[in-house]
Amino acid sequence: MDEPLVPLVPMSHTAHIRSHRKPRRNAPSLAMRAGVASGVIGTLAVAAAAGSASAAEPVAQTMELPTLTADLATQVAESADATQQAAADYQLQAERDAAAAKAAKQAKADLADAKKAEAKKKAEAARKAAAAEAVSRSSARTALSASASTSTNVAAPASGNVSTVIAFLKAQVGDAYVMGGTGPNAWDCSGLVQAAFKQVGVDLPRVSEAQSTSGTPVSLSNVQVGDILYWGAAGSAYHVGVYIGNGQYLDAANPSKGVVIQDLSGYPATGAVRVL
Repeated sequence: MDEPLVPLVPMSHTAHIRSHRKPRRNAPSLAMRAGVASGVIGTLAVAAAAGSASAAEPVAQTMELPTLTADLATQVAESADATQQAAADYQLQAERDAAAAKAAKQAKADLADAKKAEAKKKAEAARKAAAAEAVSRSSARTALSASASTSTNVAAPASGNVSTVIAFLKAQVGDAYVMGGTGPNAWDCSGLVQAAFKQVGVDLPRVSEAQSTSGTPVSLSNVQVGDILYWGAAGSAYHVGVYIGNGQYLDAANPSKGVVIQDLSGYPATGAVRVL
């Protein structure tokens, strides 16, 4: 079947020229765009409301902020003051500790100096006492020597000779014992006896063996003051001393005792001789 023929409409002479008017948008597109715009506006409104609410809330906080800031400043100031005070207290305590340590050190040094001074004072006193004792002994010996030099065996009575010997012997008490010593401050037994009798002009042998046979032998039951006592056999005695009465004798005993006075009962002699 043949298609119907469409009549040809004659075209305008301006149909080929593009129109400068904006094309119309259809209604659905406009409605959709209006809805989107409305939604955007609503969102902005909600955001603005939320922003207003958010902006309103800090206003109250800002009103209270000066109070909080003032409290914080007070606390900081108080903390600083406390820190400064603690530092000051620490420094003061450190200074006190240093002063106490210095004082203790000074006190210790002063005590040591005082002890040294006291020891020096005692040593000086002991030295002076020893010097005085030495002078005293020297004076006694000088007097005994002078007395002996003015007397002779013939003119002086026996009792005077004996007392001179005993006085000399007692003046040596406390002197040291030294083997081979003959004075004036250290003796052995025979050296002391020889020096004592020399004060009255009696020359005795130097050693104990020979002294034990000098003079006249006497029994121990008849011994008198001034008699020479000996220990060991006559002629070979190993020790001598002088009887001073009351059961006692004086001798240069040994290094530990020196010149002493002892009892015969503690160390009985073997025999005795008389030279005065």
